[in-house]
Amino acid sequence: MSDKFKKEAIEWVKIIATALVFAFIITQFIRPTLVRGESMYPTLEENDYLIINRMSYKMGEPRKGDVIVFSTDLLQDDGTPKDLVKRVIAVAGDHIKIQDSKVYVNDKLVEESYIHNAYTEGNIDQVIPEGKVFAMGDNREKSLDSRYEEVGLVDDNNIMGKVMIRLFPFNKIGTIK
Repeated sequence: MSDKFKKEAIEWVKIIATALVFAFIITQFIRPTLVRGESMYPTLEENDYLIINRMSYKMGEPRKGDVIVFSTDLLQDDGTPKDLVKRVIAVAGDHIKIQDSKVYVNDKLVEESYIHNAYTEGNIDQVIPEGKVFAMGDNREKSLDSRYEEVGLVDDNNIMGKVMIRLFPFNKIGTIK
């Protein structure tokens, strides 16, 4: 083998190793996810491609209004666990009450300019325990969320991260509020 070939091979190995290290580091901090369903309409739509910040809750707690991705015990058609995208409505220590289609947190009516329709089904009256959050979709009529036994309160340990950016469709690239 020629010296030129060896130098070239070493350079390629360095480039590939560097790329793998960067890929590993990046995947520890962010994760892509795809929206399935209409539960977060109009904020998010089916097939929106999102980037979530996996580190957002390693150093802090979820806050009301955050859009999060969390794992559930629900199964998809292929048998894999289903991840859900929802908005945090109440956090540990908060008293949430849903009555007559209105949402109250700590006895204050929650202003929800982001919801698709004004009707919120359910009669909830509970204090959120430590280590849990109450999350709902923005499209309340099409959302399986903390109001229902199948999902229930979201354990902090099941939260994968906070939605940071919508990458696709390209005409809607930007942060999520």
